[in-house]
Amino acid sequence: MIAKTLFFGDPKAKTQLVQLTGGDEEESLVSEFEKIRELSGCSEFGLTAVLLEDWNRDLSPWEAPPVFGSEGFGGGAQDTLDAVLADVIPQIRTQAGAEAKLLLGGYSLAGLFAVWAACQTDAFRGIASASGSLWFPGFLDFMKGHPLQTEAVYLSLGDKEEKTRNPVMRTVGDCVRAAHTYLSENGMRTVLEWNPGNHFKEPDLRMAKGFAWLIKQME
Repeated sequence: MIAKTLFFGDPKAKTQLVQLTGGDEEESLVSEFEKIRELSGCSEFGLTAVLLEDWNRDLSPWEAPPVFGSEGFGGGAQDTLDAVLADVIPQIRTQAGAEAKLLLGGYSLAGLFAVWAACQTDAFRGIASASGSLWFPGFLDFMKGHPLQTEAVYLSLGDKEEKTRNPVMRTVGDCVRAAHTYLSENGMRTVLEWNPGNHFKEPDLRMAKGFAWLIKQME
């Protein structure tokens, strides 16, 4: 569940970003915030970072076996989303107002969570999934059966992420391409951006690119 939240920017701005993340990411988030401002050309926005206690449990939509090591996925995404909608969003709207545009994003498993969340709620006007774990077992079929309740979806991936010996992770490129094609063919405003490098290269920049694209789409 939620460990704590961090806030950056203008709490009264009409564009508010929400990002699920893990651990102590404050330094990276500061860098990301500045990059969003630079890439979007917008200074009037806020960023609420929701730090989670257990990455694999809190972001996975259902239970799944381990991909690396012995730790599986706990299927706690619904509890996390419920907490975000019940606790985090009302706090944002208290200052930004009911008309504020909420944009949800995340990296890796949090990127999967962001897309999944849009299948559950219409609370977010846009979704940024940077290097999202769309390889997650059964997710593509789930997404096709539960249309996204949002206006725009940003997808990205590193060009080396699918070049791995891990048989599950090796499918990530095909899964992200398939998700983008499906969304495009069903009228979603969407883009798929390829970044240089593997999964761990410049996550703050990749997230910033996603949020910056969404901000521009909302203008």
